[in-house]
Amino acid sequence: MAVHTSDDHDDAPAKAAFIYDPKVRGVFYQIVLVAAIAWLGWEFITNAARNLEQQNISSGFGFLKNTAGFGIIQSLVDYSEESSYGRALYVGFLNTILIAVIGIALATVLGFIIGIARLSTNWIISRLAYVYIEIIRNIPLLLQIFFWYFAVLRAVPNPRNSIELIPGSVFLNNRGIFLPRPVFEEGSSLILFGLIAGIAAALGISNWARKRQMETGQPFPSFRVGLGLVLGLPLLGYLLGGMPVSMEFAELRGFNFTGGMKMTPEFMALLLALSIYTAAFIAEIVRAGILAVSHGQTEASYALGLRPGPTLRLVVVPQAMRVIIPPLTSQYLNLTKNSSLAVAIAYPDLVSVGGTVLNQTGQAIEVIGIWMVVYLGLSLLTSAFMNWYNNRMALVER
Repeated sequence: MAVHTSDDHDDAPAKAAFIYDPKVRGVFYQIVLVAAIAWLGWEFITNAARNLEQQNISSGFGFLKNTAGFGIIQSLVDYSEESSYGRALYVGFLNTILIAVIGIALATVLGFIIGIARLSTNWIISRLAYVYIEIIRNIPLLLQIFFWYFAVLRAVPNPRNSIELIPGSVFLNNRGIFLPRPVFEEGSSLILFGLIAGIAAALGISNWARKRQMETGQPFPSFRVGLGLVLGLPLLGYLLGGMPVSMEFAELRGFNFTGGMKMTPEFMALLLALSIYTAAFIAEIVRAGILAVSHGQTEASYALGLRPGPTLRLVVVPQAMRVIIPPLTSQYLNLTKNSSLAVAIAYPDLVSVGGTVLNQTGQAIEVIGIWMVVYLGLSLLTSAFMNWYNNRMALVER
């Protein structure tokens, strides 16, 4: 006959409490989930490798060193048909970054203007902003890209009948927009140093002005001062360096322009479509953020003698930013990812160039993997920056 001691009776409730502890069960389920994901990942990799081997398709990233053999119409770095596939993908990556950065800047400025106009007391301005938002948001982005590319930029005259946007210097035709190209000579490094110093000084003054206003309530024209430094210090470097920058203008020779700097129709169409489309969503975000601020804040600022302009800039917008920034981050991410629609008009972004590489090499898994990693990295970097900016703009309670 078994004999049960008091220690056995004490251990049973302890074991039961350990097993049914929510923290213990949570850790257990997480371990099981991680193990299941790892197993599925391993099965996917081994199955893909087996299928590729059966079809005699090589795997790995060694193909990136092979000669590409195709041209790219727009490149921010040196590239030729003799360059490697890796170089071609790098060119596409830089073109994606270029369209995303410029598009985000234009969409933000236009979106804030339209969003504030939407709340204007002027009926005509408010209605025009409303019509813009409703029309642009409800037309698919791909159709807008086609509109700008085929109906606008491809419908302008040929190079011999170019439209002179600025007489003698800026020309528009169906080959693109031709601009003067700056030529930097010896001594131009002073301009770059001046620009870096101006940006650093502007950021320092902005931080100082923000702290000063939080402590004393007295505003400082940090934007105007910062803009003066950003523009003035490079100008000073330009003068001290002996004006080492000249301009190369585009000239019509034969059937096309040579020299200068060219903005292709593909780039312009994609940039206009992305900026205008995303700005419509940003405008609604800005409007919602401003309406989220209590109307008593506006009345209090008017009672203190502030005019509508300073009230909006110093009282309303800083409080609205905590509502605006999170959805604004999503729109920045959407614009970056929507840039992949460039393949529809042959703008050489990462997806378009990668598609050509994929067709020539057959390395589908590797190319798609590069796409996924790049866009994931861009999204994470954008989110990290916007989270940092959101924490910086958070209101500090006293």
